[in-house]
Amino acid sequence: MENKKDTATFANGCFWCTEAIFQEVDGVEKVTSGYTDGNTKNPTYEQVSSGTTGFAEALQIVYDPSKVSFDELLEIFWKTHDPTTLNRQGNDVGTQYRSGIYYHDDHQKEKAVYYKNALDKSGAFNSPIVTEIKPFSAFYAAEDYHQSYFNNNENKNPYCKIVIRPKVDKFRAAFKDKLKK
Repeated sequence: MENKKDTATFANGCFWCTEAIFQEVDGVEKVTSGYTDGNTKNPTYEQVSSGTTGFAEALQIVYDPSKVSFDELLEIFWKTHDPTTLNRQGNDVGTQYRSGIYYHDDHQKEKAVYYKNALDKSGAFNSPIVTEIKPFSAFYAAEDYHQSYFNNNENKNPYCKIVIRPKVDKFRAAFKDKLKK
């Protein structure tokens, strides 16, 4: 009997950076970079980058809940970006870089709200969390050249070495027990 798959949809800044992290998680079977929570059908990168479509750069993560839980994915989500900056991550600025969790069912909604509230109350961050938690509506895969961007361009694009590589290294050090073997 095949294990049941589940889907998580997260927006946490530049999808090149976050895709590279979630691809390494044991139990994650597929990570697709794309766009969610916007106003048009089949948006292009250029349209989304304009900041006028309402879309966020996002990841669609297909995972095996018998190997990695939604709670564990949320932990990685919260710890690998800054959920306190409105419409920005690092040097990337605009609504397309907002922090968001787009839940697929009531269980995901409850977990996302619970952890957001618990993290805010704990003082884990110096500022209030601005991550939006909304029902999933639609997801459009980004153009092919965006998929597995870091893996395909690490030695070709300086952005990969300067921005993405340090994030991946930090993730690997913090989540050794969650990495694919």
